[in-house]
Amino acid sequence: MSDIYDICIVGGGVNGCGIARDAAGRGKSVFLCEKGDLGEATSSSSTKLFHGGLRYLEHYAFRLVRESLQEREVLLKAMPHISWPMRFVLPHHKGLRPAWLLRLGLFIYDNLGGRKILPATRTLDLARDAAGAPLNNRFARGFEYSDCWVEDSRLVVLNARDAVDRGAEIAVRTACVSARVEEGTWSVTLEDGRTIRARALVNAAGPWAEEMARNRAGLNTSEHVRLVRGSHIVTRKLFDHDRAYIFQHADGRIVFAIPYETDFTLIGTTDVEHEGDPKTAECSPEEAAYLCKLVSEYFAKLVTTDDIVWTYSGVRPLFDDGSESASKATRDYVLKLDRDLGAPILNIYGGKITTYRKLSEDVLARLGEVMDMGKPWTAGVALPGGDFPVDGVQALAGQVAVTSDVDPATALRLAKAYGTDAIRMLTEADGDLGQDFGHGLYEVELRWLIAREWARTTDDVLWRRSKLGLRFAPAEVEVLADWMREAVKETAGPAAA
Repeated sequence: MSDIYDICIVGGGVNGCGIARDAAGRGKSVFLCEKGDLGEATSSSSTKLFHGGLRYLEHYAFRLVRESLQEREVLLKAMPHISWPMRFVLPHHKGLRPAWLLRLGLFIYDNLGGRKILPATRTLDLARDAAGAPLNNRFARGFEYSDCWVEDSRLVVLNARDAVDRGAEIAVRTACVSARVEEGTWSVTLEDGRTIRARALVNAAGPWAEEMARNRAGLNTSEHVRLVRGSHIVTRKLFDHDRAYIFQHADGRIVFAIPYETDFTLIGTTDVEHEGDPKTAECSPEEAAYLCKLVSEYFAKLVTTDDIVWTYSGVRPLFDDGSESASKATRDYVLKLDRDLGAPILNIYGGKITTYRKLSEDVLARLGEVMDMGKPWTAGVALPGGDFPVDGVQALAGQVAVTSDVDPATALRLAKAYGTDAIRMLTEADGDLGQDFGHGLYEVELRWLIAREWARTTDDVLWRRSKLGLRFAPAEVEVLADWMREAVKETAGPAAA
């Protein structure tokens, strides 16, 4: 453990963990504290996409879209287990954007980012194509283009794991109480009583970034965070193919309907100004009704709130650029480096999952103005378990099935969650799966999650490290909770703190 760390990072979302990984890989000593579980707030509540942001073209955000499109393929290669290409169907709604405008936008989208892996846009005859079958028959024409899916919570954890493997120290469920400059370094007081000293402080607290800067770090700043709630609903499967839909609405917003966890459909998201603590974010009845009404304009079968099996919400910490509405506020990130307190603090406002790696590089480039930060290295370097080809997940699932006695569906889930680490997990256990908790969750996976991925509660396992919570009955959750309480007490290791 360092007496004085090079960097202390507050916030264990995708940005904080991405920065920790990048900095540790450059040989810097890094400490990261997170008040809850890794990715517990915004980073586990996204629409699970990394994409260029097709609708941002209307706001002329060409730099953001270009950078995001370039990152799609970089990230696909680095994490083929937790991300994969997905085709999106955009039905032409005659009362909204004209077909020529959609085709022009998609042409730009195809060519702005130097696409190599992903297939190009094509026009669909929805009367003949399978994608038209679930839709209202008034939609005769559509377009199909490429973007990508990502398991957002696992992205956070894998960055954290790699950071620790490269020397970083990560403390979960450990809030930053205060941060003050003493003798040219930051003195950061943690809720567990420890005090951490660091040459630079990075505020990656997401929705709490403004509160962290003002109230805990004592910074007199003019920057503000605009809290915008994005809510999602999950229904039973609404269609049988593996493509997603992107639906336009008369209010200018778009909503996705995405195949989800084999048996479900994910629908979202909203853009609503959020008041109060970001931790209280939940899908309101009005938001749920809005999403149902919007997709019902497109699907032949009416979708109602009775079809909803789960909802979730996250608060986007957008930089307050003075936009008149939440939908028009910038999705780009803003970095503010302040040296006035006697040691550098870098505050992060905004950002999106797709650009987290570039944000990490930009953060360290800014810190490079005041201290040696080394060179970027993360482009093309796989995250843990991602050392296999982009199109190799099915073959990997076959290897997982051979290594153990799990059924094909569980083998595929493990391959998609852990990549080649699934083989390592099962091999280390000598093929012994241990107790069966149902729905393909075995003791061997739980012990891995507790020892290596900071899992401590059933929510950590069922809703962030996986989405098995969609399948577990309350009685099954209780059995799992009882087992985990005892297993956590027994566990020691780098992720046990």
